[in-house]
Amino acid sequence: MNSYTYIINGKEVNYFFYKNFKNLKSIVGFKAPIVITDENVYHFYRKQLSKYECIVIPSGEEFKNQRTVDFVIDRLIHLGADRSSQLIGVGGGVVTDITGHIASVYMRGIDFGFVPTTLLAMVDASIGGKNGIDVGIYKNMIGNIRQPSFIFYDFSLLNSLPIEQYINGFAEIIKHACIKDQKMFKHLENFDTKTLIKNKSELYHIIEQNVLLKTLVVANDEKENGERKLLNFGHTLGHAIENLYQLSHGHAVSIGMTYACRISENQSGFKETNRVCDLIKKYELPTEFKFNKLEIFENMKKDKKKEKDKMNYILLKKIGKGYIESISLSDLKQIILN
Repeated sequence: MNSYTYIINGKEVNYFFYKNFKNLKSIVGFKAPIVITDENVYHFYRKQLSKYECIVIPSGEEFKNQRTVDFVIDRLIHLGADRSSQLIGVGGGVVTDITGHIASVYMRGIDFGFVPTTLLAMVDASIGGKNGIDVGIYKNMIGNIRQPSFIFYDFSLLNSLPIEQYINGFAEIIKHACIKDQKMFKHLENFDTKTLIKNKSELYHIIEQNVLLKTLVVANDEKENGERKLLNFGHTLGHAIENLYQLSHGHAVSIGMTYACRISENQSGFKETNRVCDLIKKYELPTEFKFNKLEIFENMKKDKKKEKDKMNYILLKKIGKGYIESISLSDLKQIILN
């Protein structure tokens, strides 16, 4: 099956798999879309994008901020975009986050969809309706939850990715397996970065599995009141070090997952930290990183998952079984500093 439709909080979200970008207009039905993309994607796909009105933003997490939002909104006003206009974010997680945010606030909300071009965006960033921008070193501090009309998967767009971007995306795939799918975890152990990239049919199947896994979680808990919190496994510490140390998202999350496994050992008796770390290393992701622990703890205190003097931390009971534990900030400080 190449297409799926899910109803998330009353909104119909259409997923199109194994499609060709050149057929986007005819499949999704947008009549006069405006594409938002970044310089890297525009460089590779200038010909395919030439039939669209395009707004091109700088590439990189450091541009996921209000200044970029203002630039795009100025261009939309100049183009005469109104409430009937539709935005398509073509790119990685920065592009999809910004596009969804702008579409949610421009004229109090216009239609939008995504064409993810990176592995990370395909399996995580484009899914679930979380849109937003960073404020300084603080990740996704401003934003909203609003679902796209569609997500369009042309897997051939991955062919232009450097291996580092594949590695970046594998962190989120490993995360999903850790919290929700022991069978997927075992399956991932049969591959490594290079063999999975070469085995296209297997890679595409794993991407589709991850898309549907995350979508089902979001459909059950769009506003992150319960099960969706599990998707933050590795992200509490990961977000704290990502922008401060200018790490890639995948590297930051893999380090965060390692710390979460070690915390799980103390909190739930988790016994498979080495197995998780071995899989992380197999996909060329780090498990260790030297950082200023006190500085990182102070950064973590600004995390959106904090509630008063406690932090909702995602831990593991076993591989494939994540759970939420509320840890006091005083206890968390001792855990991080030790």
